[in-house]
Amino acid sequence: MRSLTKRQLSAPELDALLRAATGVGCRLEAELTDGWFNTAYRVRFDDGRPAVVKLAPPAGAPVLRYERGIMATEAMVYRRLASLADGAVPAPALLHSGDDFLAVSVLEGTPWDKAAEQLPPASAAVLRRELGAITARLHTLTAEDGRFGYPAPEADLSAADWRTAFTAMVEALLEDAGRWGSDLGVPAADIRTLVTEGGHPLDEVTEPRLVHFDLWPGNVFVDHPGHGARITGLIDHERAFWGDPAAELVSLEFGGGIGPDSDLVAGYLAAGGHLDFTPALRHRLALYGLYLGLILVVECGPRGYDADRAGWGRGFLGERVAALRALG
Repeated sequence: MRSLTKRQLSAPELDALLRAATGVGCRLEAELTDGWFNTAYRVRFDDGRPAVVKLAPPAGAPVLRYERGIMATEAMVYRRLASLADGAVPAPALLHSGDDFLAVSVLEGTPWDKAAEQLPPASAAVLRRELGAITARLHTLTAEDGRFGYPAPEADLSAADWRTAFTAMVEALLEDAGRWGSDLGVPAADIRTLVTEGGHPLDEVTEPRLVHFDLWPGNVFVDHPGHGARITGLIDHERAFWGDPAAELVSLEFGGGIGPDSDLVAGYLAAGGHLDFTPALRHRLALYGLYLGLILVVECGPRGYDADRAGWGRGFLGERVAALRALG
């Protein structure tokens, strides 16, 4: 995927960057083109280790407010995951990180979206249960400072309570939408009203838990050798925030059912996660779907996506606005 936020380096430039920052050079093997925001390269370090290097957007590149400082967020998440029991949340190992890059180990397997057609239904069900369990363990991580919202200070989108933080997160996207002239398909004032008047269920969330918020199948690696399928790791933790664990469901829905009787929720509950599908939870899920819809539309501006991509995001957002209005 080509995006205006991607920073391109030649093989000598990438080698020089890593050598200066880590003392170890590299050989560029390939650019990994599936990402939508950062540039990623498959490399081999001079000491023989294979790795994936991610580069933040070029200095001065326009990004959304919540995207400020998210390279450091991803590095933080990898460090926190490494503090869990071995294998609790499989992920690449963080090898090196700097202000504008990070390097991680190479995962076995394939992104789930690319492997999906090769997986029999039984394996897919097993993997969804496993993903639910992994997600529950991810959600055991809590914010060390007790604040909700995005961890990067550059974004300035955190607060002492979830309702305040979430409202600020929505407002930041609406301000970005105004800056980029984004066609939301619905007045920004209506969205503000839906969040302000329907935000009371957010007050039920009292502890900031780590939320990946981008667990679509492309960010879940799976391996399916002869002895059975398994999840080998979660990637792209840069959009993580501290908030309501239930918010995770809106991106997990891209891979399958998220209802009370779904395989994913069964795995989540069996691993100790808590999800009680009350009217308040369903209202919160509708709010989080609205937020994701805003991201999908507004990000098209700074990234330079085409009209088809923007139209798809606008349709997604419209559906979430309608669902939220239906809840009253």
